[in-house]
Amino acid sequence: MNRYPLWKYLLLLVVLGLGALYALPNIFPEQPAIQISRDDGSSVAAGLTERVRSELSAAGIESGDASINEGKLLIRVGSSEAQLRAADALKQALGNDYIVALNLAPTTPDWLRSLGAKPMNLGLDLRGGVHFLLEVDMATVIEETYDRYARDLPRYLRDNDIRYSRAFRDDQQVKIRFPTQSAFDAGQDALNSEFSELDVRVSEDESTTLVVTLSEEESERIRDFALEQNLTTLRNRVNEIGVAEPLVQRQGQDRIVVELPGVQDTAQAKRLLGKTATLEYRLVARGEDPRAAEQSGVAPPGTELHQRRSGEPILLDEDVIASGDQLVDASSGFDQQSNQPAVFVTLNGAAAERMFNTTQEHVGDPMAVLFIENKIETRYVDGEPVYERKKIEEVISVATIRGVFGKRFQTTGLSSNEAHDLALLLRAGALAAPVQIVEERTVGPSLGKDNIAQGRNAVIIGFLLVVVFMLVYYRAFGVFANAALFTNVLLIVALLSLLQATLTLPGIAGIVLTVGMAVDANVLIFERIREELDSGSAPQSAIASGYDKALSSIADANVTTLIAAVVLFGFGTGPIKGFAVTLSLGILTSMFTAIIGTRALANLVYGRRQRLQSVSV
Repeated sequence: MNRYPLWKYLLLLVVLGLGALYALPNIFPEQPAIQISRDDGSSVAAGLTERVRSELSAAGIESGDASINEGKLLIRVGSSEAQLRAADALKQALGNDYIVALNLAPTTPDWLRSLGAKPMNLGLDLRGGVHFLLEVDMATVIEETYDRYARDLPRYLRDNDIRYSRAFRDDQQVKIRFPTQSAFDAGQDALNSEFSELDVRVSEDESTTLVVTLSEEESERIRDFALEQNLTTLRNRVNEIGVAEPLVQRQGQDRIVVELPGVQDTAQAKRLLGKTATLEYRLVARGEDPRAAEQSGVAPPGTELHQRRSGEPILLDEDVIASGDQLVDASSGFDQQSNQPAVFVTLNGAAAERMFNTTQEHVGDPMAVLFIENKIETRYVDGEPVYERKKIEEVISVATIRGVFGKRFQTTGLSSNEAHDLALLLRAGALAAPVQIVEERTVGPSLGKDNIAQGRNAVIIGFLLVVVFMLVYYRAFGVFANAALFTNVLLIVALLSLLQATLTLPGIAGIVLTVGMAVDANVLIFERIREELDSGSAPQSAIASGYDKALSSIADANVTTLIAAVVLFGFGTGPIKGFAVTLSLGILTSMFTAIIGTRALANLVYGRRQRLQSVSV
């Protein structure tokens, strides 16, 4: 009646062994370290290790083991305080050629790492670092979309030999005027067939004018795409900064959460996360007077009026040869001939072909580099922040095309810092829309240590109190419950490590709650056994009935809690998700240990006794 087959005991031993194996890395604490990588993305030289050791020694900082992995140098230091001092010293000594970031070096033995066993990640509140909440400026996304269509639609009509009188943007729409009714009909048919995502209708004022607007579905798609593209770009930028185990995730319809563990100096992170700088390469319009266009405020057809950095006006062709989103690589350096800061760019296949054809046809003509940056400036009115969008467009360089080139070339006209930052931004990709930081928090490393200590103490104290209660109140079955409780915590830690989930303070709260819930299941079973014994059932029958009859109540309680945890994970933000993850894992492991684990122990101790007179419960 109360006997398990051998395979169930073997299953329990296998699960316990794997749980212990994958929880084991967490007893090896990570060590503060400095991560150094090349700004241009290339691998660091082997000789950099000795240079870094020398700089740290000069600053009075002892260094430990060093290794180069994936082209990055990781060197260990003694403490978090030494880590911060080392980062400051190396940033000054190495300059802009290297990216210096705080990191944690694992001390897990190699044989464990070879099995895929790693310690669980620690969240911002446990490790320290910075938290940003960014809001995506969706209005600019729509504005830029209409600007693009104001250029693309006339170009499409010209390519298909459809005459039009004028095309211009009028607020949230693009208007196209046609000289004749036949041209109007041809244009309407062509746009409807080629641009199905747009609403094309006849103007109420002029019968030969088309009004083009975005459909509601297309507007929603553009906003969603912009948010996803910003997520990808921000992740790339965070990787360029060199932060270990960052968190970049969507929150709601227009916000993004960025958490950078280990980062204490927020200046560089803020400067690079929110920038939307990019480049456009265009031909300079020939035979036109830019000063006349500036005075009249109207640029000739097919051109756009811009300004050089010196303030002088310049007319550029509206057609873009290549832009920042078509770059596959970018690095900063210095031009060998002029010794000026330069950005070396590499174009993708389509842009490289267009650049090659353009330079082949326009040798001797000037080509301009247009620098574009979207900013959100904050000013305060009556104590309340007011955000204003500002778009900066300036021509940073005009050079005569001396020869034919396509895929790789260089751009000058920037300061050293601008070239450094622009290369990083181009390499990581351009933001689809400006972002503004609406919330910022910094957690110091010492506070993270305090949080870890307090969380650990909460788990230990709660665990010990439950252990003592179960031993006193349920005796031998209390021992079974405590063994299952220890196994439950071990399996939670193993799963968090195996899944590489991030443990936060709310996650620790979820573990503490799981400890209590695991005991609840055992209490239901043990009390049911007591009731069966009090009603006169035989001990073996009471044990079997206790487990069988309590199962439905335990399952109902845990399934409803699991549903609540899944809902929390689906709709919650970072801290709530952390709580939901540990709670969900804890529910699953507690069901296994409380029902199968304790019964296996009860069967092992009592199940083989033919004439069992009593049980210690």
